Formats: sequence, C-alpha cells, structure tokens
Amino acid sequence: MKSRNLNSIDCKPFELLLDQKTIARRVVELGKQITHDYHDKNPVMIGVLKGCIVFVADLMRHIKLPLELEFVAAASYRKGAKREQQVEFGGPAHIALKDRNILITEGVVDTGRTVTTLLKQLAKEEPASMEIVTLIDKPASHRTKLNIKYKGFTVGNEFVIGYGLDNTQKYRNLPFIGSVIDSE
Repeated sequence: MKSRNLNSIDCKPFELLLDQKTIARRVVELGKQITHDYHDKNPVMIGVLKGCIVFVADLMRHIKLPLELEFVAAASYRKGAKREQQVEFGGPAHIALKDRNILITEGVVDTGRTVTTLLKQLAKEEPASMEIVTLIDKPASHRTKLNIKYKGFTVGNEFVIGYGLDNTQKYRNLPFIGSVIDSE
C-alpha cells in the first residue's frame, strides 16, 4: 500500500488488515454494547499503555454514560519485537476500585500475560467486576484461558502495527492496522 503520507514515513513493509472505516464501525458497536451492558453502573476504564491510547480515546467517546478513566503502563516488548519474560507495570490506578466495575482496555491481547497479570493485581482491590476490552485479539497466541467479553477483531499470530500499536515504538500513528511482513 502506497500513499503520499506513508512515503514520508520510513515504514516497514506491511499488509493492510483493517482500514479506518472498518475500525471506526467496530469501535462504535463496542461503545454501544458497553453502554447497554453498564447502563446502571459507573464503570472505570483502565487503559493499558501505550498500545491502547488511540483505541481508548475513540471508544470512550462512544460510551454514553458516566465513565472514569485511569491508565497503567505495561511492557512485555521492551527491546523491539522480542517478548520479555516478565511483564513490567508502572503507574498504578489512583481511583478507588473496591466494588467498582472495571473495564481493562488493551490495544491487543497477544499471549494474555499482561492482562492476566493485571487481572490478578486488580483483584486485590476487590472490584465488583472486571472485564477485558480489546481492539485486537490473537487467540492462537494465548498462553492461558481468557474470557474477553468485548473484542473488536480476531486475527492470527501476525505482528500488527498502527492505530496505537507499535513496532519498536514506531507506527502507532498509522490510522489503520497492518500486519508487518517479515522481510528476513
């Protein structure tokens, strides 16, 4: 895929997986579903940085009810595309979570290690409920059984970039999702 905007970005070769319109439609649908499911609640959305940032910004505008927002930083890819053994968290939630309904929001759920670790950590706060929201789910990569209630799209095991998702901290600003083509 070539365009004037992409030519000015030194971009890795990729294949377009999800275009802007497809993503936007699904984000609206997820917002409506969450609004319906939480119509009588005041949920706390906890975004897992950095990959969730574009998704959270778009999704929360389509949730039509009171909503609190907090972020945690998590890193399992600290040196490029190679996964690290330990998930590192930073910036713990500052909102009281006891008896609250939590929506853990990820850009992508790959192995599931990050969200599983976060679920265990947040359970100590005794929330009323916790659900996972992700734009991209990669079930073939999961290392543990996960119940993801709200998912935008299911893809294979490819490495994806764009719409907040990165490769070595680059390409988050692409307005679509592409699959990196391994050139090696």
